[in-house]
Amino acid sequence: MHKKLYYLLYMIQNQAADYITKEKRKSLELELEDLKGPKRKKILQDLEYSKSLGDLKENAEYHQTREDQGKLEERIAKIEQILQSSTVVSGGGGDVVQIGSTVVVQKDENKGEKQDKKTYIIVGSEEASMAEGKISNHSPFGQALFGKRKGDTVTFNTPNGTVVYKIVNVS
Repeated sequence: MHKKLYYLLYMIQNQAADYITKEKRKSLELELEDLKGPKRKKILQDLEYSKSLGDLKENAEYHQTREDQGKLEERIAKIEQILQSSTVVSGGGGDVVQIGSTVVVQKDENKGEKQDKKTYIIVGSEEASMAEGKISNHSPFGQALFGKRKGDTVTFNTPNGTVVYKIVNVS
């Protein structure tokens, strides 16, 4: 009994955390380097130039550059926060759905029709992309799948109603 409880607590804790892959971490580090280096330098040069144009109250170029600077600094802060607070994970593996797992699901409808199988990868929210088949562990579907095994049925709510999927494979 205690073993199951500890496992459940472990799964809940891991589902709530923010995750990124090694590739995403590297990508964010490169972006941060570019933003703090060449991009920040360019904005500062643009600010100096726009200041030299005269009256700052009616200087549209100056105001646009200040806005761009704010967006740049906001993105730098966001990336730094992601890198600081996220846990790096490698691929899933195993028979339990977790971060990095590749999950093959099939709609569980008993209408005699053969339903198409769909493959998804469970990722942290920063990497989620339905176009790439990557779903966040924080999404309703990701939460429903998390901790389940091959053969399990998962149910979750969507704006169009309740959806039921059967897990065909986990890797």
